[in-house]
Amino acid sequence: MDTRRIPLSSAQIVDDDVAAVVRALRSGRVAMGPEIRGFEEELAAVAGVRHAVACSSGTAALHMALLALGVGEGDVVLTTPFSFVASSNVILMVGAVPVFVDIDPGTLCPSPEELRRTIGALRRGELSFPNGERVAPHRLKALLLVDVFGLPAPWDQYEALAREEGLVLLEDSCEALGSRAFGRGCGSFGRAGAFAFYPNKQITTGEGGAVVTDDDEVAALCRSYANQGRDDSGAWLAHVRLGYNYRMSELTAALGRSQISRLPAILERRRQVAARYGALLKDIEGLRLPESPPWCDRASWFVYVVLLPEGAPRDEVLRLLSRHGVENRAYFTPIPLQPFYAHRFGYRRGDFPEMDRVCDRVAALPFYTDLSPEDQDHVVETLRHVLRPA
Repeated sequence: MDTRRIPLSSAQIVDDDVAAVVRALRSGRVAMGPEIRGFEEELAAVAGVRHAVACSSGTAALHMALLALGVGEGDVVLTTPFSFVASSNVILMVGAVPVFVDIDPGTLCPSPEELRRTIGALRRGELSFPNGERVAPHRLKALLLVDVFGLPAPWDQYEALAREEGLVLLEDSCEALGSRAFGRGCGSFGRAGAFAFYPNKQITTGEGGAVVTDDDEVAALCRSYANQGRDDSGAWLAHVRLGYNYRMSELTAALGRSQISRLPAILERRRQVAARYGALLKDIEGLRLPESPPWCDRASWFVYVVLLPEGAPRDEVLRLLSRHGVENRAYFTPIPLQPFYAHRFGYRRGDFPEMDRVCDRVAALPFYTDLSPEDQDHVVETLRHVLRPA
């Protein structure tokens, strides 16, 4: 019996990464030093922007970016219900109100048409939450939209919509480091973007994130928010605004710099793993495979999520995959149906029907830079087996 266990994700840590962290430790400068500055410069270059502000997590990056963009108490932010929960949590963290817009089943992002319809209903005062609470019609402030699974969203249309409606646009590119679309790097769309470096991402710093932007003021504010609200005067313990300890350490940044030096090779390897999955799975009837949208110049492949055939018992399929040593997840769990959101706003299944249909079928398969062909073959053979009619 095959007793192997194939993880859902696994960070690639090589000897050079270990050496980089050891050098940072031995330097005697373990906080607020040259490794952070170097990492920020390298991140900005990947995104194609002038500024990067490293911080402790992708959530911290999104939180700081919203604050720096002036989103606050009572403002309304349109966002996606199909993402990691941090995408909407940060809206609540600044005192604003998240309004979810159903997704396009093709892109897995809110369509520009559905966003326009929601904006129109909101401005006419016709929008309420399921619990009956009315959405303030004159407080619409921002769009917070996501590069789902590392595949670029339709940013040309989102940017045009934000300009037409006078809205702030924030790109949650936490899953998309290295992806490109419309000749630009993900993270460069809108006024600011956010990256994350958790161990399941393209590169890792263990925990970590960054705000990326071309806006000088946004960058300066984020540096201040990350450092307990200090300004850039250099005055000792001068705190000019409410801030947070969202700083990244030198050790974390040293790991990030070592990892980002290999980014082209990492992205190419992930492309190969994704392409091989596609070739091996393409003949399974009814299985929908992830595809780069036509505007995508390069996908950085955060995860590999398939949609199971219509009618397949998703939870049972995932249970059987696990039983055969293939780790997996139903990725994502709908944000509106998370207990906190369901209780706070009254959301129920059926409020976002396209999201429901997608979430009923999602299955994330093992995917990481060093996934071996042998383990990948086992994943595919096991999936075929558990999908085979009894």
